[in-house]
Amino acid sequence: MKRSKKYTDSLKTYDKAKQYDIAEAIKLSIDTAKAKFDETIELSVKLGVDPRHADQQVRGVVVLPHGTGKKMRVLALTKGVKADEAQSAGADFVGAEDMVAKIQGGWFDFDACVTTPDMMGLVGKLGKLLGPKGLMPNPKSGTVTTDIARAINEIKSGKVEYRVDKTAIVHVPIGKKSFGEEKLIDNFNALMEAVVKAKPSAAKGTYLKSIALASTMGPGIKVSYKQG
Repeated sequence: MKRSKKYTDSLKTYDKAKQYDIAEAIKLSIDTAKAKFDETIELSVKLGVDPRHADQQVRGVVVLPHGTGKKMRVLALTKGVKADEAQSAGADFVGAEDMVAKIQGGWFDFDACVTTPDMMGLVGKLGKLLGPKGLMPNPKSGTVTTDIARAINEIKSGKVEYRVDKTAIVHVPIGKKSFGEEKLIDNFNALMEAVVKAKPSAAKGTYLKSIALASTMGPGIKVSYKQG
């Protein structure tokens, strides 16, 4: 795979084999973000779990102190009073059967979807469409709830979902390059605390196997992290 000159130049500015402390790693991830746009800084954590087993799944949500820097478009699938609440809370799209039909027709111009428990009979029809895109509402992530206004406010203010993939890695954005070191460190710590707390009791041995930070177009930087 051919790499850009900016990427290869970035590789010369740090030691690929070294694990850096959080502050150094954040600084390097910012310094190696050479693209002309405001790159996202992503955290990747390799866990000592076997995702094939249900009792070793790692999944949860956390509200990042400074958000992700992305404007979240929220769809609320609900009706009646709850639809009014969703509208007042700032949902970008609100509807029920009409929105379900729109999604079935191939519309996915939203970043998060929330609904109320009474709507799950209808929303359940969208599982095969929304599931693979990570957009399906789920009680565990707080997106199936009677307090729909709160769910919308949390998403808008920076709530992210983390979930281990089939290779036992959690990938989550922690903000933009423009956030600066202090805000990115705050977001990093909030996310890592949540991942550590989510350790399954069935997981044996080393839980945090490796941690890396990388900007959208930049190289991965290894992070040294001690559980508090």
